[in-house]
Amino acid sequence: MAVTAFVINGQKASVDVAPDTPLLWIVREHLKLAGTKFGCGTGLCGACTVHVDGRAARSCQVTASQVAGKRVTTIEGLSPKADHPLQRAWVAEQVPQCGYCQSGQIMQAADLLARNKKPTRAQIVEHMDGNLCRCGTYPRIVRAIERAAGGA
Repeated sequence: MAVTAFVINGQKASVDVAPDTPLLWIVREHLKLAGTKFGCGTGLCGACTVHVDGRAARSCQVTASQVAGKRVTTIEGLSPKADHPLQRAWVAEQVPQCGYCQSGQIMQAADLLARNKKPTRAQIVEHMDGNLCRCGTYPRIVRAIERAAGGA
């Protein structure tokens, strides 16, 4: 075990875990932030997407030692009042069905919009590729990202 210190959602945090403990379990089990979901555990589905130093990362594949001294943002930290433009667009476009993948989808989309304020449809599709939705709401996801970017 080792103490790992980092900033999560703007707050200092430290956890006493093995250095190879996945960030996903630190977020969910140690810090009790349940918005980030476990999907596949292999970094392929995107349900666990968070931001590490401002970049989208699959938290099931990032270890405690890799976040030491870094900034982590989860869906809970994206907007204090859950009113981020993407969150509002998600509601307006009625994106969620089961909702399980949505926090990862939104965090992946936020990564895109942080780098490209006006992405094309093709850029949206390319950036979101790899974030899976079992309910198949992909057209709604694309429309919500376009809306958040001011294109809908």
